[in-house]
Amino acid sequence: MARPIEPKSGIIIPRQSVVGMEGMHSKMFDPPTESPTTPDWVDPTNPVPEIMAAAGLYNPSAPHTFKPDLMHGDKLPTWDGLYDMMFFLIRDGDNPIANGTFPGPTYRIPRGAVFHGETLGHGPPPHTIHWHGIEPTPMNDGVGHCSMEIGHYVYQWQPNFIGFYFYHCHRNTVQHFEFGLYGALLIDPPDAFFASIASFNGDGTITLSDIPIGQCRDRKYRIAANVTNFPQFPGFNSNPLTALDPERDNPDLPEWLKFKTDPHAMTVPYDVEVLWVVDDRDSTWSEHADNARATYPKHGDIPGVNDEFHGNWGGDVGWDKFFAFNDFNPDYFYVTGVPVPAARVDKGGTGVGRMPTGVTIPAGLMSGKEGVQVSVNAGLNQTVLIRCLDAAYVCAEYTFPVDVVCIAWDGRALGVPPYGEYNHPYLVPAGTPIHASVARRCDLLARSDVEVNGFATVKFIDTRAQSKEDANALPVLMTAEVPFYIGNNPPQPDVFSISGTVKDNAGAPMADVEIDVEPASQAGSEVKTTTLADGTYSATNLIPTMYAITPFKAGYAFEPATAYVTIRDASLVAVHFVGTPANAISGKVTYNGAPLPGVAIALHGTTVKPVTTDVNGNYSLPDLPDGDYMVVPSLPGYKFTPAEAHVMLSGADVTDVSFAAALVDGGTPPPGNGGGGGGVVPVVTGGGSSGGCFIDSLKR
Repeated sequence: MARPIEPKSGIIIPRQSVVGMEGMHSKMFDPPTESPTTPDWVDPTNPVPEIMAAAGLYNPSAPHTFKPDLMHGDKLPTWDGLYDMMFFLIRDGDNPIANGTFPGPTYRIPRGAVFHGETLGHGPPPHTIHWHGIEPTPMNDGVGHCSMEIGHYVYQWQPNFIGFYFYHCHRNTVQHFEFGLYGALLIDPPDAFFASIASFNGDGTITLSDIPIGQCRDRKYRIAANVTNFPQFPGFNSNPLTALDPERDNPDLPEWLKFKTDPHAMTVPYDVEVLWVVDDRDSTWSEHADNARATYPKHGDIPGVNDEFHGNWGGDVGWDKFFAFNDFNPDYFYVTGVPVPAARVDKGGTGVGRMPTGVTIPAGLMSGKEGVQVSVNAGLNQTVLIRCLDAAYVCAEYTFPVDVVCIAWDGRALGVPPYGEYNHPYLVPAGTPIHASVARRCDLLARSDVEVNGFATVKFIDTRAQSKEDANALPVLMTAEVPFYIGNNPPQPDVFSISGTVKDNAGAPMADVEIDVEPASQAGSEVKTTTLADGTYSATNLIPTMYAITPFKAGYAFEPATAYVTIRDASLVAVHFVGTPANAISGKVTYNGAPLPGVAIALHGTTVKPVTTDVNGNYSLPDLPDGDYMVVPSLPGYKFTPAEAHVMLSGADVTDVSFAAALVDGGTPPPGNGGGGGGVVPVVTGGGSSGGCFIDSLKR
């Protein structure tokens, strides 16, 4: 029977059935996978992929385009070793280090650049990407019911405000966001990244200048703010947003660094950047709802009773039956993917976890920018920018050992026109909590001329207690203590090692196997090493967090293909691998008999990264162990014959697994032969080394 509802008013409002509208009810439906051409195509102008490539951090297969790729289910061990927690992860197909991290890689874009994100959706559907806080067209917004389920699609938009945003899957949102399908999205000043370009090259690459990646043309990192009333932060540019660019007529400045208006208007420099993405996980959810479609509703006529939102993991149906995603009770906590090493008090722990010192985010996961921190380490009289995102389903409370000034909320700088009449930045004294609810972002500035050696705290507050029955009851589930140092003698970082052996399937040691140790959390250490003659390896200088360890040697497949481990407070030994001879699947894709570049070739149901056909339409998927594979091609605007190909590998390569492409009904060839296309496309899209219309499109 239905759960009785007895409102104080005595008036009972019948609840509407979801029969026939299950998709609308849960922000998901399951249509055929769609890979349409991007409507109203605008050529991308985002320079960051090419800048990362020049720094050896990216392998762009399409010009000015990132390649977020979701979803990838991996089980990552918890800090206490009690669970292998199921995560749904985002990787980037062109980023060697972004092989699935929690959270996903941070994308940074200069304000005004045209962003393209060529996206593949894997695993059980449905998926989209919503660019939270950005204002694109509905088709590119990635919100359920406003756009299609992802097959293969190029999202496009142009950011108009400097600030802190994030991107996330917006289908089956309540589960997919909780399980990790999201990442930070940062909009920088218009000349950031462009300032690091010395020259454009005819082959589509760029040559870097001596200005560090992410700095502006004045060799400073900048953030939107109005700190007129806070003179402790030097370098504030108080020009109105309409002020003309003072360098517009400078003959010594390249054209790509000249703008119609001052790119630094209403910005302030900073020296150190800190990114906190605080999150929580419920191990019960992970255990009982590891299927990506766990919340898909079934038919019924009484919502919450017989539509099987309850009981959808296999139990009996009924309002009092588990499991319905209606009881979120987190027991694991994270800061930028780094586990908080403590258990809740009611689960036998202290309820307070101290984070490691020296935690930074690799440049490859920060759009090329070096040195972004999690634990704070700054010098005297340096301006520290602290960015906080509450990605937890409980509320977060931040407290700092120094005064901070809040300069922005949710991607909008306080006191900066056109919002200056309605809000303003404000001082938060040391020790004063800042309260945030899920999805909210704030930007804070700190600076000190005396040494500070202590901890900032993040308190995770049980949202369920914030009810009309007891509005003041705010039980703290967990407190994370984050090292916070300002001074000239920073503490040494906490570092450990991972070691093991690699042998072949006959038990003989394998030498010269490349071992890639990459953070499975966004923050962490990146180490590459190789095995010695006796097959042993050791990776050192690793901060405590989650790691993915992947061996590689041409012609071999390994078991496991990737080992996931978590360092807590000691080095790890005996992380071993076994190598066996491997083979490849290869073929060609054509359109009307001609080679079709830019087609994504994926192995359905595996963790193998998709590859892209080259200018001759060829592809190769190497180093695969024997087994059954399903090869699936995709490119926006096209359909393929066959739609997929079943391949059996057994001791030899399989070649000529080929496909013929045709336009979708009523379709037209996407720009660049596929909207993300292939081959080499120059960075400068219309006019010589000065930047041409590529630069003209950025002048605002």
